[in-house]
Amino acid sequence: MASSDIKTMKAWTYTSTTGGLEKNLRSVADASPPFSQTLPGDAILVRVRYASLNPADHKLPEVPVLGRVVIPPPASPGMDFAGEVAQTGGAASDDFAVGDEVFGRVAATRFGALGEYVVARRDGLAKVPSGVSLADASCVGTAGQTAYQCIAPYVAHGAGDWVFVNGGSGGTGTFGIQIAKAVGCRVVASCSGRNADLCRSLGADEVIDYTAENVSAVLKAKGQVFKLVVDNVGSAPTDLYKAADHYLLPEGRFVQIGGETSLADVTSILSRGFLPSILGGGKRKWEYLVTKNVHEDLDQIAEWMKEGKVKAVIDETFEYENAPKAVEKLKTGRARGKIVVKGSS
Repeated sequence: MASSDIKTMKAWTYTSTTGGLEKNLRSVADASPPFSQTLPGDAILVRVRYASLNPADHKLPEVPVLGRVVIPPPASPGMDFAGEVAQTGGAASDDFAVGDEVFGRVAATRFGALGEYVVARRDGLAKVPSGVSLADASCVGTAGQTAYQCIAPYVAHGAGDWVFVNGGSGGTGTFGIQIAKAVGCRVVASCSGRNADLCRSLGADEVIDYTAENVSAVLKAKGQVFKLVVDNVGSAPTDLYKAADHYLLPEGRFVQIGGETSLADVTSILSRGFLPSILGGGKRKWEYLVTKNVHEDLDQIAEWMKEGKVKAVIDETFEYENAPKAVEKLKTGRARGKIVVKGSS
């Protein structure tokens, strides 16, 4: 245990999400810090310089009843961050020292990255590599780890496996294209026509414009060639998983990441996971990925960023004072890459 003299901090907090999280965020200068008087031995206190936002940052708090149970208000949203180590617990001092530039992810918590400080654990933290900005590093925590964990375990590295990324221009999709290429895969990605050049610039071998083509039909016409499908969207096209019988190899896998919290989307997820093929379900292996903090995964992504193989794609960076506008932009679902918020001054 390490004691701290930090008694209050700046933070964006909410006590309600009625009408939307962005309408309920309030900037306070005397929020409670993410620990009482002592820092646990395995913890690292990080001064947040940049935070990046993810859909879960608003979706989870906005879930009726359950959102308040999982994250009791008052709370600060945000899982992903980059900044400097302000203090370490005893057990964490072997890996991180005060002043180290770090990035990472905290699980859903009352004390999120839109606060001045976060408390992280080693498994959710890594050092920022040389040549990488804190703003870029802040984008990795959730989107980067999610992309890594839904691709790296399921393909033969260096073998040229075909991967389809549904939703290639968002936060997880932009990382997914690059990570798939970094491990030697060939990539087809879907996006709107205006984002096609972006996806190609990240390494996509082929792009399907979902506004002009039937994505499932294009994939089916290719035959059973794909080793992996990464579904960052979840709700469109609605027949993507059922059609996978025609374009996914028998030993291939369909990994879903995205999805909404509506009854229709939850029903779709359940049918994908549990409906037998004889009753209209798909035949290919399906799973819903729940992202975990893994220190080694963050380190690998950091190394790729240092080597120039992976980069963060930032749609817009907002000043700390404009955090509600950042959430509003995130909720449009039209960001090209990540939404970033500067830390408090």
